[in-house]
Amino acid sequence: MADPRGFLKHGRESASSRPVEDRVEDWKLVQEHCDAEKSQQQASRCMDCGIPFCIEGCPLGNIPPDFNDLVYREKWEDALARLHSTNNFPEFTGLVCPAPCEQACVLGINQEPVTIKQIEWEIIRRGWDEGWVKALRPERRSGRSVAVVGSGPAGLAAAQQLNRAGHTVTLFEKADRVGGLLRYGIPDFKLEKWTIDRRLEQMRAEGVSFQTGVHVGVDLSVAELRKGFDAILLTLGAEQPRDLDVSGRDLDGVHFAMEFLPQQNRRVAGDVVPEGESILATGKHVVILGGGDTGSDCIGTSLRHGAKCVTSLELLPQPPAGRHESEPWPLSQRYFFNVSSSHAEGGERRYALMTKRLSGEDGRVRKLHGVHVEFERDRLNRPLMPSLREVPDSAFELDADLVLLAMGFTGPAQAGLVAGLGVELDPRGNVRAALGRYATSEPGVFAAGDCRRGQSLVVWALWEGREAARAVDLYLGGSSRLQTRSAYV
Repeated sequence: MADPRGFLKHGRESASSRPVEDRVEDWKLVQEHCDAEKSQQQASRCMDCGIPFCIEGCPLGNIPPDFNDLVYREKWEDALARLHSTNNFPEFTGLVCPAPCEQACVLGINQEPVTIKQIEWEIIRRGWDEGWVKALRPERRSGRSVAVVGSGPAGLAAAQQLNRAGHTVTLFEKADRVGGLLRYGIPDFKLEKWTIDRRLEQMRAEGVSFQTGVHVGVDLSVAELRKGFDAILLTLGAEQPRDLDVSGRDLDGVHFAMEFLPQQNRRVAGDVVPEGESILATGKHVVILGGGDTGSDCIGTSLRHGAKCVTSLELLPQPPAGRHESEPWPLSQRYFFNVSSSHAEGGERRYALMTKRLSGEDGRVRKLHGVHVEFERDRLNRPLMPSLREVPDSAFELDADLVLLAMGFTGPAQAGLVAGLGVELDPRGNVRAALGRYATSEPGVFAAGDCRRGQSLVVWALWEGREAARAVDLYLGGSSRLQTRSAYV
């Protein structure tokens, strides 16, 4: 245990953020760093509980009591080794994970939980600065080859694990750069892309081959893929956005969030977006439909563009600020009032509103027309979607020069690769592959991440990538030395 009285002596101090007036003028990381002394102080608050629910709360099975103790004792390199034993890329989770480990922290019962996520980021940040992160090439090659299709967090984790197991791994990405959602979905002010690039250099040095600009199933046929590799792992993500079925949807100025956000990431990377294709919020009344992480990213991006005003609309009622009674400790919180760094920068958030139609002039959207809605609640005070009803005489309209649809995703794209492989789908349209085995209905074809489980978190994708790598390793060799989460819980 780091310090038996640490949680009594020190309160929670999270990392600070750059001033709003400064950060909305650029695309650099909002979050600031903590010095070593502050990190040690915060690590001392960890109680090394008899039953560390933080481990159970983390999908990856990270071991916060161990690395907190090591940080407190200034054994930073050992802390990094412990962190890397369960997490290939702690810099990603240290920046963008919602930290279910902290929601499960025992200290959180009657105090603020330990700053596990921040300590994780400080460990890996120091690890890179000190040169402790090195390429780990396998001692020998198995003679087997694996194609990983999709380079998001699940694909990256799986590729690194499979390569370290000795297999020859080729990772295919249809975009021009590797990273998937990390690259073209998450804004730079939350995750600067050099953090991805330095990991890719490490993986290249370890022997992973990257093929970008290759749309498997289109540029490379399914037959060629099956012929060229001993196993295939699908980590395609869930890139089919949920659409808005209302009159006026086809007006100019109505876009999916994942048309809007990747463009800005490309601009930051130095690419030129053709003027006729450019989607900018500058000087516009922006309305964002959807109150989740993607909607939040649209808020921050629109404010940096210089939008005239930004309004975020959510169908459900405003959730409570603290824990909801349906999610008692140590359960992960899904229904709570979240204030992201983008929310703190400006804009208006409105709840229990439904869009009825969009209207415009000269083929371009100008107004959003909606109505207030209400819900019945279950015995745990949660709104019941089937009970949704419009509130009489509650119609409203908003100025809307740019409408961004951030209402979630419905599953992986099925045309091309998924259809060509002939793998079975589950009732939600995801690739059917049993948890733990990750094998699809087609021999030698596996699936992991959002294309298998549906839209989820980066930390879940990393875990599935690691677990699926072990399943592929077992398939190819009959046994595996790759660790699983079960070894740590």
